[in-house]
Amino acid sequence: MRGQVLGVDARTGEGLVAGQDGQRYRFAREDWAHRGEPAIGLEVDFETAEDRALSVFPMPTAPGPRRAVPPAVVPANDRNKYVAAVMAFVIGTLGIHRFYLGRTGSGIVMLVLSITVIGLVISAPWALIDMIRYLVMSDEEFAARYPRTRWRVKDVAGATESSPARGGAGTCQTEGR
Repeated sequence: MRGQVLGVDARTGEGLVAGQDGQRYRFAREDWAHRGEPAIGLEVDFETAEDRALSVFPMPTAPGPRRAVPPAVVPANDRNKYVAAVMAFVIGTLGIHRFYLGRTGSGIVMLVLSITVIGLVISAPWALIDMIRYLVMSDEEFAARYPRTRWRVKDVAGATESSPARGGAGTCQTEGR
């Protein structure tokens, strides 16, 4: 007969099996005819003798259906690497593309450098290299490297109000100053 293990006492090895006929059968450690321990919910095959289950064997389980591997999730990003590359090419010496990508520190440095002729000699190759990097970078890497961040504004009472930077939807949170 076939059934399912309803319970097992780990200390004594005694247990209870529900048979297909709706009856419950007791078994002892010596009735378990397989290496290993019986487990609750395990499908078993056994012989019956009155209210006892004898020669209790676990049923082989068929492998379940294979789960499809979920497709790789591309991080959502409202910044576009092609827009950043065009900005780096056209007005890159001013560092505007750096502001667009949230790199305000280096954007300010490029903007200050562009005031002088020597600074333009430094910021022009910098912008050209940035443009090439953006175009060569994969979309996943670009989204991971330049994520949209959120900033928080603290009011006088100490409560915080979250606002997305530049109107975009953010994923990570940084504390504003």
